[in-house]
Amino acid sequence: MMTQDQLKQQAAQAALDVVLPQLQPDSVLGVGTGSTVDHFIDLLATHRDAFRAAVSSSERSTQRLQAAGIQVLDLNQVSTLPFYVDGADEVDHQLNLIKGGGGALTREKIVASVADRFVCIVDESKLVEALGRFPLPIEIIPLAREAVAREIRQLGGRPQLREGFITDNGNQILDVAGLAYDNRPAEFEALINNIPGVVTCGLFAIAGAHLALVAGQEGIARLELQD
Repeated sequence: MMTQDQLKQQAAQAALDVVLPQLQPDSVLGVGTGSTVDHFIDLLATHRDAFRAAVSSSERSTQRLQAAGIQVLDLNQVSTLPFYVDGADEVDHQLNLIKGGGGALTREKIVASVADRFVCIVDESKLVEALGRFPLPIEIIPLAREAVAREIRQLGGRPQLREGFITDNGNQILDVAGLAYDNRPAEFEALINNIPGVVTCGLFAIAGAHLALVAGQEGIARLELQD
């Protein structure tokens, strides 16, 4: 029986197997944030000469990439990314995601939007039939905290401030339990993102992953959007 950490390592290796053969010497790779991505960065380090550089979605990942000898570029220096590799707190079978447990959801969403393909790497505990078990992170402007919380309560959510946490953008996060997406996560994403004071929410449904590599005791399951 593999531990959860060993499953994360397997998911990271599976992502490397997908991405590495398609990278060119001038490629810039988008890299996300979190414990599974940490394993991916460690594996990527031994192949740093196979691509030009990376764009990172967090200060944490930037530091790890640089420590591994991988050049990190600002996204403003890059027009396109062939891949963005990141984890998730939940993923459903339609490749809708909840992200933001690590607090980097806004930069993750921005970097993912520039990539041709978003490869999501998770262990089997993150695969769900319906999103909603994991509280939804929402990055907010501090001034709007209570105003946003009132709006979220009207939607049936139970918002709680992530105490003592400030995002890389200088904002706060509300973690919201109790939301029922009713198989309409993209609609909820747009609704929440339009509340004044919200920077973005951790639903990745308007643009979810293209490919999810799910590590389980029986190996890697591949979930992929069909064109």
